Amino acid sequence: MNLLDWLIIIFYSGGLLLIGYHFSKSQKDTSDYFLAGRSFGWFPIALSTMATQLSAISFISAPAFVGLRENGGLKWLSFEFAVPLAMIFLMYVIIPPLYKANVVSIYGFLEERFGLSTRLIISLVFQFSRAFATGISVYALAIVLSAVLGIPIWITIIIAGVVTLIYSTLGGMKAVVYTDVIQMIILLIGIFLCGWVGLKELGGLQNFISNVDRSRLMAVNFSDIGIGKGSEFGFLPMVIGGFFLYASYYGCDQTQAQRALTGKNFNEVKTALLVNGLFRFPITLSYCLVGLIIGTFALMNSHFLNLIPKDKTDYMIPIFIINFMPNGLIGILIVAILSAAMSSLSSTMNSLAAVAVEDLIIRRKSVKISDEKYVKYSRWFTIFWGFVCIGVAFLAGNIASTVIEAINKVGSLFYGPILATFILAILSKKVNATAVNIGLISGVAFNFLLWIFAENFIFWFWWNFTGAAITIIFALMSMKIIKNKKPQNIPSHKEKTPLFYLETLTLIGYFIFIVALSFSLHFLIPN
Repeated sequence: MNLLDWLIIIFYSGGLLLIGYHFSKSQKDTSDYFLAGRSFGWFPIALSTMATQLSAISFISAPAFVGLRENGGLKWLSFEFAVPLAMIFLMYVIIPPLYKANVVSIYGFLEERFGLSTRLIISLVFQFSRAFATGISVYALAIVLSAVLGIPIWITIIIAGVVTLIYSTLGGMKAVVYTDVIQMIILLIGIFLCGWVGLKELGGLQNFISNVDRSRLMAVNFSDIGIGKGSEFGFLPMVIGGFFLYASYYGCDQTQAQRALTGKNFNEVKTALLVNGLFRFPITLSYCLVGLIIGTFALMNSHFLNLIPKDKTDYMIPIFIINFMPNGLIGILIVAILSAAMSSLSSTMNSLAAVAVEDLIIRRKSVKISDEKYVKYSRWFTIFWGFVCIGVAFLAGNIASTVIEAINKVGSLFYGPILATFILAILSKKVNATAVNIGLISGVAFNFLLWIFAENFIFWFWWNFTGAAITIIFALMSMKIIKNKKPQNIPSHKEKTPLFYLETLTLIGYFIFIVALSFSLHFLIPN
């Protein structure tokens, strides 16, 4: 890196701070700070959602998994199969009642249905697990960039953490979403530039096709059901487990569901869900193709391959950027990686502040405070959670490389049971708070037992399904025993959602298309 690259990074960071300052003047009440006044159309919601989910770890790890990691390859695409199906479920079941409830924290909806205990259990799990996971993710990114750039880890954490903290605190959700849009565009440019330079270094498309490892082109495995020693990435667990994972992540995780609550009307939210269901796969496919290109180049170029530490394939993309990209483009691509990290961090800080203020202090309308005090509390909690995430990143130490995989598994312990809780809140008129809490605890406990006793036998993607199933079963069974407990009030805003024929058929057809395309890639790229 030279002065030009550092100037690009400094200019970009300064631009984010200006955006935060600009929107700080419009933060006047609850709706402004956490929901952007419910003023967004589908485009910023969709891009912000994708930017948050397609993080810096994805930008670095997905290409490395596809291009170099042992037993890797295009099977990474199977992570995306269930997304269109999950979007249909969200359109009909989860998002409409949350949007109509006019809540800031989606866990407030659970209190209205079941009471305070259910709300606090899930809210506290979200706050602490999300802060921990985000801090570890920032650290994991920092150790890679630090090693590649030759700078101390703390500098990378400061650039990503403190800049994000300032603009998120000042500008609230408007700053978060608009910077996400910018960051998503930069990320897409970064992917394109990496692929273009990678092909150039390989000597062109024909050389890539001639030398690519064809074992890495297999993306779909219909025979593997994710049960058995070493069994994973099979079609069934990735679709069924993935459906429950994405339905929970996009509909029952505050960082994502909060985006839906910012829409100016439900039609805009519905369109954003449709766009997310359609465009996540092409972005992930571009990650994977870049990984194939640069991985092929690494296997053909011993000098480049030797620069990548053994058992640390995540270094592949940053090392390629530093050693083979021209100055100026290096700065843009480092900014792309930082952008992805900042997007995830800013979303986390804003959402953590939202649930902290709403679930721990305000609790709907039981506490009356002025709008000015509300915004003040919101900013203080954003600062607090920002420092928590940054603090975790500083304290993570050498555990990060082993914790990243564990974070994904920890998420799968809870995603299914949390989704089941929302499903029961929305669709069941009989289940009460005691029963749903028993089901929730049972679902998490069952998944935890699978982790302890069957981790190597049942692929962890299945946990998203098993947790949901056990939660619903035990909640309904508990109702047979707890006969003297009446259910809480059914939300009055529950209305029948109209049928979206075009969107539904489009997403079902798209699911079939992406599975067929992924299966065909092995044949589409000739020998």
